[in-house]
Amino acid sequence: MSRLSRITPFVALPLLGGCNTVVMNPAGDVARQQADLILWSTGLMLLIIVPVMILTVLFAWRYRASNKDAEYLPDWDHSTGLELIIWSAPLLIIIALGALTWVATHTLDPYRPISRLAPGKAVPANQRPLEVQVVSLDWKWLFIYPEQGIATVNELVVPANRQVRFRLTSSSVMNTFYVPAMAGMIYTMAGMETKLHAVLNRTGQFGGMSANYSGAGFSYMNFTTHSVDQAGFDRWVDGVRGSGLQLRRDEYLKLEKPSEKVPVIRFSAVESGLFDRIVQLCAHPGETCMGATMAHDGHQPGSHPPVNDRAPRAGEPKGALLKDPGEKGSSPHVTAPHGQPHGNREPGNDSNRNMTRLELPALPGTARAAQG
Repeated sequence: MSRLSRITPFVALPLLGGCNTVVMNPAGDVARQQADLILWSTGLMLLIIVPVMILTVLFAWRYRASNKDAEYLPDWDHSTGLELIIWSAPLLIIIALGALTWVATHTLDPYRPISRLAPGKAVPANQRPLEVQVVSLDWKWLFIYPEQGIATVNELVVPANRQVRFRLTSSSVMNTFYVPAMAGMIYTMAGMETKLHAVLNRTGQFGGMSANYSGAGFSYMNFTTHSVDQAGFDRWVDGVRGSGLQLRRDEYLKLEKPSEKVPVIRFSAVESGLFDRIVQLCAHPGETCMGATMAHDGHQPGSHPPVNDRAPRAGEPKGALLKDPGEKGSSPHVTAPHGQPHGNREPGNDSNRNMTRLELPALPGTARAAQG
């Protein structure tokens, strides 16, 4: 190994000081609390890991073969004090980790609206969260702003210091919505809606991505998140409204088709209820929404009552739930006991181990087989 190759890592080490690990230095309060949880958990675990590593080296040195002064106890096998230390310390750490995780899990529940915008700064009582409807497509992201009546592809813009409520779904395969600077990742799934509440506390541009492999174009399924002040957000909304493109159902069906490296697209208007149709898997013409299919009361438009949930209609057979026990009958139960078991009066007989007998149906040209 040359001298240059040996010193290169040490020369490059100071350059790493300019790196920014966004997960540990986020711009949003939710992500900041998650980063603190990582630090606390790591610190608690190091309370065991570090002493064990130090003691491993210390014991290896102290009780080495060449150290004739070390105490030698070949018959030693137990120490109550040592056992208490070995078991009590990890137990206390596990209890602390469990309590910390339990509290953080409920506090940072993505479905739960955030209680603060930043440390010591509560969410104003009159501040409405910005709702953004998110659809993961192959292979791009669709963002719908229902309050503003606009939509974008691969561009997310939110005002700083305002709670954002994401409603997320997928058009096909599962994906993961992830803006590391804002909050943790959350899955998007077809036919289901997930939620995420988050906030960005400073302005700037932050990366967003899908963190779940979803096919050939997955590598390009990225978007930019812009955090701007409220005035900048209002100007951006006005600019999108002037784009002239409208996101109707036919346009969405074109957008839904797989495509890669899709540039930013802006829509000045969005068809009402489009996101709900995507969640209900009825965006395509002629498809019945899941809500209508699963309706049980029969009063929703386009729905029908389930079969056999009430008295049968004309020409309809009576459902099993409405039949009396005598009307249902029974089918042959080939594994039921037939007569007295062979060993019922012989304690210890092997026949007592299995109180049923399987009678296999006889095949054409063969005798009936019986298995005890």
